[in-house]
Amino acid sequence: MKIAAEQIASVLEGEIVGDPTIEVSSLSKIEEGKEGSLSFLANPKYIQYIYTTEASVVIVNKTFQPEHPVKATLIKVEDAYKSFSKLLHYYNQVKLNKTGIEQPSVISKGVSYGEDLYLGSFAYVGENTKIGDNVKIYPNCFIGDNVVIGNNVILFAGVRIYSETQIGNNCIIHSGSVLGSDGFGFAPNEDGSYTKVPQTGNVVIEDDVEIGASTTIDRATLGSTIIRKGVKLDNQIQIAHNVEIGQNTVIASQTGIAGSTKVGENCMFGGQVGIVGHIIIGDNVKIQAQTGVTRSIPDNGVVQGTPAMPSNEFMRSFIHFKNLPKIVDEVKELKKKI
Repeated sequence: MKIAAEQIASVLEGEIVGDPTIEVSSLSKIEEGKEGSLSFLANPKYIQYIYTTEASVVIVNKTFQPEHPVKATLIKVEDAYKSFSKLLHYYNQVKLNKTGIEQPSVISKGVSYGEDLYLGSFAYVGENTKIGDNVKIYPNCFIGDNVVIGNNVILFAGVRIYSETQIGNNCIIHSGSVLGSDGFGFAPNEDGSYTKVPQTGNVVIEDDVEIGASTTIDRATLGSTIIRKGVKLDNQIQIAHNVEIGQNTVIASQTGIAGSTKVGENCMFGGQVGIVGHIIIGDNVKIQAQTGVTRSIPDNGVVQGTPAMPSNEFMRSFIHFKNLPKIVDEVKELKKKI
């Protein structure tokens, strides 16, 4: 897809310095810019590249005044970084703006869907499912019976949505993710075997949630596993049955949260965090990467380590741990003198 500098300037409400008709078809870093690409300059550390880049169009701040000749056409805006982000969003909207029902695909009886549906090849939609307006369902997706999907939702290729799942408006679910699979519920028997506990609840995803690739969210045993409004989940995360995650919480990849744990609002979890079940994580909690959480954390806590402890205590303890070989040697020397 080619787009002219004047079209870009119109979207960004920017001022053109150079050729308004020049066209670009790709995006690039300013130091790696090639002819036909669009880049941006926001960080002063990269200002040297504005004079050598081969990018055809560069977005810059209005305050930028070149000290040497610039080959590229410039688009001057109030904030180059925010404008480039806005343009990326616009680019994605155009790129993903597919409509129509491809074949082969299956729409079961009782399904209803709104305007501008895109249903890719080999997708399956189960009975009595309700789909809103402007929903994009890419090839090889599976959607079970009695699912509800809101407006402006994107399901990328290979997503699996089990029955009874509810998805709100403006959600994005990336490839390979599974919503509504059975929770890990088994009752031990006297002979050492296990009997499966039926998982009869569902998963509820509220508005404005984004779920990364290959993330799994289990259905509740009873009731719902709930992902509140504005939550952002990275790739390869495991959310167990009956977990609730508060709005605007962000969680990095390879984190696992065990069953029935409640996570508050506006929390931030690093990668590879492990959280036991049946505890409460308060609001505004920060959990550093590779932390093992074994008990509840109050509001505004910042924790690190396994088992989790306040981050400042962990750092002091870690300094002692690093010095442990030296301390051991000193103790040995003291023993000899004694």
